[in-house]
Amino acid sequence: VQLQVSGGGLVEPGGSLRLSCAASGRAVKAHALGWFRQAPGKERTFVAVISGSGGTTYYADSAKGRFTISRDIDIHTVYLDMANLSTDDTAVYFCAASTEFGIFQPRQYRYWGQGTLVTVSS
Repeated sequence: VQLQVSGGGLVEPGGSLRLSCAASGRAVKAHALGWFRQAPGKERTFVAVISGSGGTTYYADSAKGRFTISRDIDIHTVYLDMANLSTDDTAVYFCAASTEFGIFQPRQYRYWGQGTLVTVSS
């Protein structure tokens, strides 16, 4: 599975941003797709994940109520819509894929896209 991430950039506090992750390869639909982020000097942490069917999602507490993960099955793309962003959300965001669902540790994901930098600053 190959993952291509896009959509990062600079946004002001309180603003919104959408990240996209286009997946390709064998059995993409069988993979859960997740978002992780890594702030400067910190470990990579879980943000959100969506099941292969798109019917089930999990969010980190920091993302609940502000971020929405969704999946377009037809074009094998997962999105992360982020709203009410704060400076604490500044990080490199990664897309990842796994055949297991409901897992939240980076080491449990086999496939990774390149990161995209999200900077929240005024």
